[in-house]
Amino acid sequence: MSQSQPISVLVIGAGELGTAVLEGLAKHPELSSPNNRITLSVMIRAASIDGATTDPVKQRHNAYLRDKLGVSRFVPGDVGHDSVETLTAAFRPFDTIIGCAGFGDAFPAGTQLKISRAVLRSAADGGKKKRYLPWQWGMDYDAIGTGSAQDLFDEQLQVRALLRGGGSAEDEKIAAEAAVDWVIVSTGLFMSFLFRADFGVVDLPARTVRCLGTWDTEISVTTPRDIGVMAAEIALRPVSISNQVVYVAGDTVSYGRVADLVEERFGGPVAGEGFRRETWDREFLGQRLDEAPGDVMLKYRGCFAEGRGVAFDMANTVNKQRGIVLQDVRSYLGEMEI
Repeated sequence: MSQSQPISVLVIGAGELGTAVLEGLAKHPELSSPNNRITLSVMIRAASIDGATTDPVKQRHNAYLRDKLGVSRFVPGDVGHDSVETLTAAFRPFDTIIGCAGFGDAFPAGTQLKISRAVLRSAADGGKKKRYLPWQWGMDYDAIGTGSAQDLFDEQLQVRALLRGGGSAEDEKIAAEAAVDWVIVSTGLFMSFLFRADFGVVDLPARTVRCLGTWDTEISVTTPRDIGVMAAEIALRPVSISNQVVYVAGDTVSYGRVADLVEERFGGPVAGEGFRRETWDREFLGQRLDEAPGDVMLKYRGCFAEGRGVAFDMANTVNKQRGIVLQDVRSYLGEMEI
């Protein structure tokens, strides 16, 4: 990235992923360069900013962001409830905006669309070219398509359509006027999610591993820490990446491979030490979802069981292409304890 002009970066949200992205940015070689002119800012709710919050946990976290990661500015903002106009004004001064505020039940429906509209408007009326990495840290929603078992994914497709110049006539006009260089980074599932007992794939307390679909069905997984590493790499060293979807993955594994690795780490098929393997195929998951259509976990499982848009060829990932080593499932398991 050329340092002829200062580069101001805003990360939206300072939760698990937002903090990981800020860490990735702070540790990136571009920020340790003698010619560094990059500033880091983070958007959090006004009530969480120092001077407003009395919560010692939040105060310590803010101090970590400021003193250890070099965050120079805390921008007040509530992406779930602020208007498009308010967010547009907040985004206007920044060159690069990275969305890390999550989606789904954490925010009202349409929040990611609102954020993206505000980014486009801030570029259109501010006359300043922007780089934008929206909250798309997950699956290849284009491949999954609309009407999947997980209806939350449909909004992610609407964001993609908006950035590509689609939507309402007003959206099309703003997208045409806005100088926004967007990059969608598909990262697969957060690796930790694979080992959550309530998700159901790896239930360590019950010593059970389940496949979604078949044992040969694959899934891509990445740790939040590594998503932060790659978000920083793509934002600060885009090279030829522009207005496109790219892929990042720590590992792409079949459920059978996951079961093998779990047994390798925590005990193989020896009497009293093995792991039970259960199959949750598409038919079974479809029946369960019919019985409980509002169950969010079942919706996710149904999508992953389809195996479409949830597994990326490692050779096509930015990390492999740039020789950046990320944590794989075996290494992750090595850090876990039952």
